[in-house]
Amino acid sequence: MLNIVLFGPPGAGKGTQSDSLISKYNLVHLSTGDIFRFNIKGATELGLMAKSFIDKGELVPDSVTIKMLQTEVLKNSDANGFIFDGFPRTNAQADALDGFLSQMNTSISVMLSLDVNEEELKNRLLKRAEVSGRADDADESIIKNRIAVYNAETAPVKDFYAAQNKLISIDGHGSITDITNRLFKAIDSL
Repeated sequence: MLNIVLFGPPGAGKGTQSDSLISKYNLVHLSTGDIFRFNIKGATELGLMAKSFIDKGELVPDSVTIKMLQTEVLKNSDANGFIFDGFPRTNAQADALDGFLSQMNTSISVMLSLDVNEEELKNRLLKRAEVSGRADDADESIIKNRIAVYNAETAPVKDFYAAQNKLISIDGHGSITDITNRLFKAIDSL
């Protein structure tokens, strides 16, 4: 089973790149953002809890995030593998994910970290807001807070996977095709 953590700050291109990886490697895409939005739109108990944090640009607590993610993994227990997009965001989540996957007799194969500078991230998020209408991408103060939260709380997760020799950094600048080819090369070298 090929299980990929597709990692990077908001606006790095995780969602965009996931489509190509899903197609080539026949994986199930698990985006915590999509899972949150689905649960928020459905007004589930977990969704309403998540919304209260997302609206402030804060991370959703681990307990809520993990419960949502586990539900989705179990729905797809016959999958060839998963792309975890936007998860884990903390070392505690990474540890919980490792524990959960080990119960399924599998593990994370690789963390692919899309590295993009902050100015490019801001520009991408503002453009995405125009196209998608996502309010969290349209407010520069929320964008700034999201990037700061990522740098302080999420970026250290790279060390978790680096310690397991599962981290590969990918240059996230350039055309979508160039970045996709870098990702394919990294996966094919496993």
